[in-house]
Amino acid sequence: MPSERVLGPDDLLIGNHKGLPAAAAGLTVAEFLAREPRLAELWTPLLVLDRGALDDNIAFLAGWVAARGLELMPHGKTTMAPALWQRQLDAGATGITVATPWQLRVAVDAGVPAVMLANQFAQTEAIRWAAEAAASGTRIWSWVDGPATIDLIEHALGDAPARPLEVLVDLGRPGGRTGVRSLGAAVALAERIAASPAVRLAGVAGYEGAIAHGRGPEGLAAARAFVDEILAAHDAFRPLYDDGDVLVTAGGSAYPDVVGAAFAAAVAGGDSARFVLRSGAYIVHDHGYYRQNSPFEGAGLRPAARGIARVISRPESGLVLIDAGKRDFPYDEGLPVPLYAIASDGGRMPLPGAELTKLNDQHGFLRVTPASPLALGDLVVFGLSHPCTMFDKWRLVPVVDTLDDESFDPAGATLVDLVETRF
Repeated sequence: MPSERVLGPDDLLIGNHKGLPAAAAGLTVAEFLAREPRLAELWTPLLVLDRGALDDNIAFLAGWVAARGLELMPHGKTTMAPALWQRQLDAGATGITVATPWQLRVAVDAGVPAVMLANQFAQTEAIRWAAEAAASGTRIWSWVDGPATIDLIEHALGDAPARPLEVLVDLGRPGGRTGVRSLGAAVALAERIAASPAVRLAGVAGYEGAIAHGRGPEGLAAARAFVDEILAAHDAFRPLYDDGDVLVTAGGSAYPDVVGAAFAAAVAGGDSARFVLRSGAYIVHDHGYYRQNSPFEGAGLRPAARGIARVISRPESGLVLIDAGKRDFPYDEGLPVPLYAIASDGGRMPLPGAELTKLNDQHGFLRVTPASPLALGDLVVFGLSHPCTMFDKWRLVPVVDTLDDESFDPAGATLVDLVETRF
């Protein structure tokens, strides 16, 4: 299959790229970056990435996983940015995980060599496309949680496909998300898969983040219990596996330590399966949900993104309106957190007591003390929560060397890259 090239240095920028100045229109990416544009030249609102933090986060989790004999196939839906996927692959990731057939197509077209669809196919055309992609050399795995999916794949591919689709049994819980609801049902499904010429039983999968909540004792215990169920299913499948490789996978960004400990113990015990974590949000981390829930907060990961907005009105002494809203910043796992402000003259201003209380489509309501000096045109730098809804509002995301909150100055920060997303 043809590989779709990601945004390259010779590609032209257009005038409607969100955040870029009008002067960027008609320049190639290389020409624009060669001008060493300062972040202050871009139009607000902005999502900005910290190259140093991205590199550190990628290297940290790659090393952590490798030290335990595990693999990482990070969830690509977090960024939908092939350039960032490639950096994760270059650091040792053995594949990229996606959530939908469309995302799978983006990954294949971008040249990702191994892709896991962490869902099951439900459309004949997508199944046939995936079979063609697999026959052309891309390694593809998908999940299944019922015999109806096997029936659909058999119908789509016929009795003698050129190559069976590789599938993992998706393990769930009653009342939860996808996945078979019991070990008995998992084994019955595995037997159905093993008997089908259209599919290959390639392992077992699950997502503990849909089962456990919070980092308290109950949440940690629930996550570990679910991982134990995945390992029990893997043991029960052993007589059904063929001679090919087997994947056992779990591990989002909230409980990688719990999953990693259980998987590492299996590896140390001599299990020859490939034990795969799928953490995705770690690449950016955040100032909200993952700062509260990641075991690596302050111990390997740091936020690699900020939101920047401009004051466009101060209609009341205690109310400031900014030019960023729901179409610019994530809000589903907590509103953006104001970190500090930068005045029009470049001076830095702390924001004691400031709170973003509401977002409209294109406006943010920032409550401040009456004595706050915030004025029209000043910039407010925000910490953001939930990377998975951070990138989907942007087609191009500017990158600077550092967003260090003690010294960051948009007037002096030079753009070093533009990351393209494929939403």
